[in-house]
Amino acid sequence: MTERYFPIGEYEDRRAKVEKELARRGYAAAVIWGRGGGFHERGQDTLYLTNYYSGASGQEPDNALLNARSFCALIMEVGKEPELHIDMPGRRPDLYAIDRIEDHYDPIKGTAEALKRRKIGGRVALVGGDVLPHKYAKQLFAQTPGIEWVEEEDLVAAVRRIKSPREIQCYREGGEVATRAITAFMENLIGGQRECDAAAKAATEIMKSGGGFLMLPCNHGKTLDYWLRQPLTGYSTDAPEKGDIVRSWLLGPVYQGYYLDPGRTAVCGSRPNADQKSLIEATANIVEQVIAAIKPGVKVMDLARIGERLTREAGGGEDQTSAQWPLYGHCLGLFWEDPYIGTQMCKESDTVQPNMVFGVEAFLGRAGVGAAGFEQNLIVTEKGAEVITKAPMIWW
Repeated sequence: MTERYFPIGEYEDRRAKVEKELARRGYAAAVIWGRGGGFHERGQDTLYLTNYYSGASGQEPDNALLNARSFCALIMEVGKEPELHIDMPGRRPDLYAIDRIEDHYDPIKGTAEALKRRKIGGRVALVGGDVLPHKYAKQLFAQTPGIEWVEEEDLVAAVRRIKSPREIQCYREGGEVATRAITAFMENLIGGQRECDAAAKAATEIMKSGGGFLMLPCNHGKTLDYWLRQPLTGYSTDAPEKGDIVRSWLLGPVYQGYYLDPGRTAVCGSRPNADQKSLIEATANIVEQVIAAIKPGVKVMDLARIGERLTREAGGGEDQTSAQWPLYGHCLGLFWEDPYIGTQMCKESDTVQPNMVFGVEAFLGRAGVGAAGFEQNLIVTEKGAEVITKAPMIWW
């Protein structure tokens, strides 16, 4: 399927909400930057509003003709038609969800010229300061001396947080893809297949459904204290032996650009010893208990405190992964989103709302035993959590 998954009206509604939020914050205009070219890039805001994602990697050096490949910018003005400036020639009416599009060999220069043409000056919201490199930001600022740029990184993210009915349906479909993929991943690791072969089975399930991924991380055995056995690819060419703890994850825009990131831990051969069984089941229990507490109106901070209490009761214990992610989950959408379920990462005012999508996760490590991690993805309904990654948590 190459046509848009979402109808034009959905994009128009999204832009209207962003325009309303822009006016509420006291701005007449915003420039929203995005970068495509790879699933590790940060093009979520512009994808959300226009369905444009660059096919250029942006890794080639700039030259006399080409500059800032893979970048695009959406100009939004309150009460006026939005305008998208892209880095690749050609319009795709079957894909792009916006009427006014200009393509440029240099999208920085093209955007600056459009701002002058539209007579935009004074305070302008800048969205994407976290993705626009210093080099290109300097070019933009130099070419727009009449503009006072004010960073408003969460302008679009604030609108993206609550999912539309069509996005919820997309997540349910994506959950089915992710379930098949993580199941294949784990079955092959438990069966003693090489990490690369197990990852290939997971990738096949994702790709034949038209999806994508950033990385398929996994590990086993003596290196399990670390997130990855092979950091360059996410998987090694090594195979676990019977009795090794094995861990796998999906990571990336699994379906229609929407992120899913389930993770599982088990033992190769499915015959854990008592210590392994205790560690793995305790980690899974943290995830399940946090999920059980999720319902509309619950404070995200309270969920984080539940996770911390359960971790203490399980004896604590840290590995590289738990130190890297000192949290119990996060919102999901076109990437990881706020609020994060972590006492150091969320605000007391953050609350769970219907039609949010979350990943709930936990990690434990024990000296002499190994490390375990789990993550479930879920939709918040009026009644509570609807888990959409339905692969088994315990494999014995």
